[in-house]
Amino acid sequence: MVCHYIVKGRVQGVGFRWFVQRAAYEIGLRGWVRNTADGNVEVLAAGSEEQIGKLHAALARGSKGSRVDAIQERRRPEAEAESLQAFEIEGAW
Repeated sequence: MVCHYIVKGRVQGVGFRWFVQRAAYEIGLRGWVRNTADGNVEVLAAGSEEQIGKLHAALARGSKGSRVDAIQERRRPEAEAESLQAFEIEGAW
């Protein structure tokens, strides 16, 4: 299963991407997380339906200091999972 998320709220500058990476790693997902230019966080994750459900719950909970106002979720074609590696933060230095 492959899901694409846009997480809205106070999710930049509060360690949210690192929180997502750690949660996804512990769950065993592949994919990435990154900030968007409009202040949201974007996530692409591949795993089982159960794993994706756990990630969604973690996204809704958020990191300490964050505030999640909305989560947009879209399923993506399974073929997109083929190019995904270990879960990483894109654009972090």
